[in-house]
Amino acid sequence: MVQYHKGTIMKNRNYSCLIATFTCLVLLVVVGCNSKEEKPKAASPSTTPVGSSGVVVEVDGTKFTHDKLEREIRNKLAVIKDQVPADRLQQVRTDLRKKLIDEFILRTLLTNEVNRQRISATEQEVAEAIDQLKATLPSGVTIEDIMEKNRTNEKEMREEIRLGIRLNKLVLSTMSGKVKPTEKEVVEFYQKNKDKFKMPETVHACHILIAKAPGDDDKAKAEKMAKAENLRKQLIAGSDFANLARKNSDCPSRENGGDLGIIPRGQMVKPFEDAAFSQKKDEIGPVVETDFGYHIIQVLKHNAPQTITLDKKTKKDIASFLEHEKLQEVFTSLVKKLRAKANIVVYGQ
Repeated sequence: MVQYHKGTIMKNRNYSCLIATFTCLVLLVVVGCNSKEEKPKAASPSTTPVGSSGVVVEVDGTKFTHDKLEREIRNKLAVIKDQVPADRLQQVRTDLRKKLIDEFILRTLLTNEVNRQRISATEQEVAEAIDQLKATLPSGVTIEDIMEKNRTNEKEMREEIRLGIRLNKLVLSTMSGKVKPTEKEVVEFYQKNKDKFKMPETVHACHILIAKAPGDDDKAKAEKMAKAENLRKQLIAGSDFANLARKNSDCPSRENGGDLGIIPRGQMVKPFEDAAFSQKKDEIGPVVETDFGYHIIQVLKHNAPQTITLDKKTKKDIASFLEHEKLQEVFTSLVKKLRAKANIVVYGQ
């Protein structure tokens, strides 16, 4: 299928307790996983892979056992195993093991801190966060779908959201009220990063793909080309593009009637791009051959490159972005401090 990306120059980030829920563990990457504060046991991993009581890691007395770690690894692998080549499975397992240990350390540090400060989250706050999550889900995707995919239940999900709310309050409490960026900061960011507000030339395009298959000989390719040409003739004669795409296209976009959405220049294979950006609006272009197969393209709209102006919406987007940056810096600093004073023992490392 054609390779393309959708997106905007500046994404609006609505910072809230909900976002904190789903981003706190991701910040492991920012904080670092093997800081000097950790105190590994002085033993070889090959001789002492876990502690004497089956413990893999201990954080201020809270233990993560080998059995629990293995269960979590199995659950994670069960979700992604079909996406992982067999020859990479062992490396993925090793990476998962490290990631889960790091997550346990971070979660325990943060949970202990919100407990120490007696920070709580009400049922109303949890319910509001769940409503916000539902509002952000793509069409056709439900909370139940997400829980099933992640092998969790409603109780566990609510506890995750509750922890996120508490962590959000913890981070905000260390900000001393200095969260919102000033008008001057917003304008300065725009002036220094104008390149980030340049929107490339784009087209809104649909296509029908008659896909090539590995091992196709000249006869098979000729038959597929002929099929594409026949479909093009039907379109020129007035057939509905979306209907033909749903019935004939080999691209997943067939579910949307062949609609690929907004495509920026530079994101597609060259033959497809050259055709799409040279076609007139609503024209049914000649069949285009790429490594993927044979494409019939229709361009619905052509947008010239432009620079986003510093209007009210742009200012709001920049303010949200800068707020996110400030909160992330505070979060990173907080975790480093917690790690520095904690007693973290990772066995077999």
